[in-house]
Amino acid sequence: MTGGYFSDAGLFLVDTVLGLYTLIVLLRFLLQLTRADFYNPLSQFIVKATNPPLTRLRRIVPGLWGIDLAAVVLLLVLEGLRLSLTVLMLGHTPNLAGVVVLSIAELMKLTVYVIVFCIFVRAMLSWVSGGVHHPIARLLGSFTEPLLAPARRLLPTTSGLDLSPIIVFIALMLVLKLLVQPLLDMGQMLL
Repeated sequence: MTGGYFSDAGLFLVDTVLGLYTLIVLLRFLLQLTRADFYNPLSQFIVKATNPPLTRLRRIVPGLWGIDLAAVVLLLVLEGLRLSLTVLMLGHTPNLAGVVVLSIAELMKLTVYVIVFCIFVRAMLSWVSGGVHHPIARLLGSFTEPLLAPARRLLPTTSGLDLSPIIVFIALMLVLKLLVQPLLDMGQMLL
């Protein structure tokens, strides 16, 4: 009976610790990709937390076309490790192909959720007059603007009402349903 409690606690720890670090590495990758404010205090924390493994990994994996491939490799390794340890702790043997496909799908899903959350928080902060000047609001603005600007060009101008987040939300939900979910299903079958 106590073994179940320990395995549940182990699963929780593996999922939480690796999941949080994966989120931090993903945030670094996305902030670099969108060229968000590097000198923001939150950006500095993310850089300091992810520098140790990334500086070592960059010696082996160079960047390509401005994309930090070392961060991509680290993300895949972290998510693959999280999934493999979870499967092992549940008493099964992980399949490499299933772990790779599921890792890619889980990272894509996490990316969509991070973007949706950031756009939602940015919209909420825009309703508060003091929230616009906060360092996190500026970081969210520089992070989400590359997605919102093209959507804003598609919509007719309205009197002070920005509907571009709705367009981006719809597009991201379609990505989840048409691209991510089939990959998750395939990864589950292979695992």
